Amino acid sequence: MSLSESFRSLHASGTFTMPNPWDKGSAVMLESLGFLALATTSAGRAMAIGKADQELTRDELVAHVADLTSVLGIPLSVDSERLYPDNPGGIAATVQLLAEAGAAGCSIEDYNPASGQIEPVETAANAVAAAAEACAKVGLVLTARAENYLYGVPDLENTISRLIAYRDAGAEVLYAPGLTDSTDIAKVVSQVGAPLNVLTLPGTPPIPELAEIGVRRLSTGSMLSNAAYGMLRTGAKELIETGTSNYATR
Repeated sequence: MSLSESFRSLHASGTFTMPNPWDKGSAVMLESLGFLALATTSAGRAMAIGKADQELTRDELVAHVADLTSVLGIPLSVDSERLYPDNPGGIAATVQLLAEAGAAGCSIEDYNPASGQIEPVETAANAVAAAAEACAKVGLVLTARAENYLYGVPDLENTISRLIAYRDAGAEVLYAPGLTDSTDIAKVVSQVGAPLNVLTLPGTPPIPELAEIGVRRLSTGSMLSNAAYGMLRTGAKELIETGTSNYATR
């Protein structure tokens, strides 16, 4: 079974957690702990190379994916933002490059940083359809994301209708990052009719509760990288402000 097929099968039943490494060291550590799949984080990777979120180029992303898959033996899904529709070859070329780099899956978002807005649902669904067609050719698992809750549009009904449109356009997995209320999550699960990924944020229900609701997949986004860099900042501030190293005992 290929890594893409293995990744797809994980969504068939039960619930699994898919944390997000940002470099080879964090990826190897997470695999060694027993996780069955991992995913990249665009924000975490950008931070690791001194950039802001949404500033990674397609070449940088593809190189990062190849870097991680060179040391992993489990499936890797890619936080691929909008799949770089404005780059040469557009969405289809990006999917092909990610497949060649060893990815098992990828995602596509409906927020456009150029306009600072969520795309109209028809425009976003057309992009999902293009991504689904490209993913089908190379076997990648496509996750479609409705970004409402991350960008100040906490509209559950609109989010659900978007996810259903993306499912109908060919997405295999659906994701609305920012949902934290168990009742809302349960409603999404019951209505979208496809495996749902939930982002584990402070305030998100515990994983056993999410599993009971019917969530298929959990991911951490940039939370682990933020925590790691937060500890780095705390330790460095202690060194410069007090000259002590008590941070090392935490």
